[in-house]
Amino acid sequence: MNYLKKYLKTISDRGNIKLSESILKTSDDIGEKYIRSFPYTGHEIGLLFGNVQSGKTGQMFGIICKAADLGFPVFVLLTTDNIVLQQQTLERVKEDLDGFCICGENDGGLFLDNNLLQPVIIVLKKNVRILKLWSNILNSTGFMKGNPLFIIDDEADAASLNNLINRDKKSSVNRYLESIKDGASSSLYLQVTGTPQAILLQTLASGWHPYFTYYFEPGNEYLGGNYFFPPNRKSDAVLYLEDIDNPTRAVIIRHLVVSGQIIRMGGKVSNCLFHPSVRQNIHNRYAEEVNKELKWCLKFIDTDFKEELKKEYAFLAPQKTKKAPFEELYETVVTLLQKDQIKVLIMNGKSEVSSSDYAEGVNIIIGGNTLGRGVTFPSLHTIYYTRTSKKPQADTMWQHSRMFGYDRDPGMMKIFIDECLYKLFADINATNNSIISQIENGSERINIYYPKGISPTRISVLNKDKVNLITGGRNYYPFNPDNDTIEKLDQLLAPFDHNELFYQVNIRLMLEIFKHIISDKDFKISAFNGALLAILANNPTAQDILIVRRNRDITKGTGAMLSPNDWSLGASHSDKTVLTMYKVTGNKGWSGKQLWIPNIKLPESMVYYDVEE
Repeated sequence: MNYLKKYLKTISDRGNIKLSESILKTSDDIGEKYIRSFPYTGHEIGLLFGNVQSGKTGQMFGIICKAADLGFPVFVLLTTDNIVLQQQTLERVKEDLDGFCICGENDGGLFLDNNLLQPVIIVLKKNVRILKLWSNILNSTGFMKGNPLFIIDDEADAASLNNLINRDKKSSVNRYLESIKDGASSSLYLQVTGTPQAILLQTLASGWHPYFTYYFEPGNEYLGGNYFFPPNRKSDAVLYLEDIDNPTRAVIIRHLVVSGQIIRMGGKVSNCLFHPSVRQNIHNRYAEEVNKELKWCLKFIDTDFKEELKKEYAFLAPQKTKKAPFEELYETVVTLLQKDQIKVLIMNGKSEVSSSDYAEGVNIIIGGNTLGRGVTFPSLHTIYYTRTSKKPQADTMWQHSRMFGYDRDPGMMKIFIDECLYKLFADINATNNSIISQIENGSERINIYYPKGISPTRISVLNKDKVNLITGGRNYYPFNPDNDTIEKLDQLLAPFDHNELFYQVNIRLMLEIFKHIISDKDFKISAFNGALLAILANNPTAQDILIVRRNRDITKGTGAMLSPNDWSLGASHSDKTVLTMYKVTGNKGWSGKQLWIPNIKLPESMVYYDVEE
């Protein structure tokens, strides 16, 4: 049986031709490059990276089918530790994939009875009890002693990594995943996520850094980071809360305009999301505010409310449907209000709200942490986001970007957000784009940087002895430098007059210069190269500052290299990388020879992360 061909036909028969084409590309790329060449010895790990809510499940299913076509007999599909999500995934596997023996968490007997006559897909949540159970089942049957295991770990950065790494221990989930993986004669472990920061900052020695990374592009209908947080400008879909007198009312009126349009054009669901805080008392307070504003709408339905609705209607610009006449839209909204058809749902640890509660009708959802991973809100067009954190983490913030997806109409999207939070999201998106560019360019090492004040991920999963921070705005130079060939550096730097204050140059020239610098560990050239490459990935023509000085009679070991004037000159270019090259005479140390010595200062607002292997 050609499993991939059969699955693609299932997708195509549903009318998703473009999705089918995307899955085929991803499956063939990974299958031909990494699965077909799998040596059936040892344990390999890879990363499938896609945008948040961009259709990773379909891509995972396609890869499973391709691997089955290439001879893999057993698949473990991991979900986050959520009963509903595991069940939804299990049902979707049964619905979409034909010809497999499909096992849930309690189907150990079915797995044994199948005896690998059909390829097996075991759908498990990352729960210690469940993983321990299946570790015992897989390791006791003997099936895996002579067969490779394929593990697909959805949201692999969420719970799978060892969060006790800095205490020289293994977290329980990480330990049992390792037991399942290592219990087979060989394995291919595919990490899947839209936020790979924690994974990319693992060391190779940890066993959880990917050998290969594959990025799949979202389809044409997808609205993601580049739509909502474009570089160098504010998205038209964004309103700053600081500019609005009554934000809650503004959000409600916008949601009602959008809902009237959707319902009038035959749509079945319209969702609005309030994401103010992790605190449950704040959720209750916002629910009270929302209900208060809905009562205001009803009280002034023929007067002030109608005027406010008309003003907001003027900004509505649907692209996927024809814009409804205002009076018809108003009539629909009046019906929603008068018949009390707008649900206000609080989603947090104290409330039980399932996906069916907001799968249809007009809804306003208020919550905190439960609005993160794995939760999808259909037809979500209005978002109120004010959640803040003293130590924001890029991957957590990005997973809260529930506005991303395919069933959004760009002409009806509106995000109400604090300006400082919008800037944080824009910075995270810039780094995401850098990561994607590095992957697409085939970089062996993916480099990560963020503005000061935001960390890439939770610190508990990063080896503090191996993950180094290079802080922008600080001058770095080697204590014991050397040149592999001073002649080549002379040639590279010959066009630059040492009497000129500075030159604007392409970063690629800096990379060429560093090729000829030799240094001890105090000045990690590879780390600075990585930082420069990360900047280039986002801006291939990036321009930075080069300062060249010759005949410098500096004493080695004085604790400072730059002259006060050159230090001040470099500091004045706070938003640029500044590379200062001094050619010393060698009269005062330096083994008595002339040398070119680099001093580098990265852009002041950024922190660069380097993994030391």
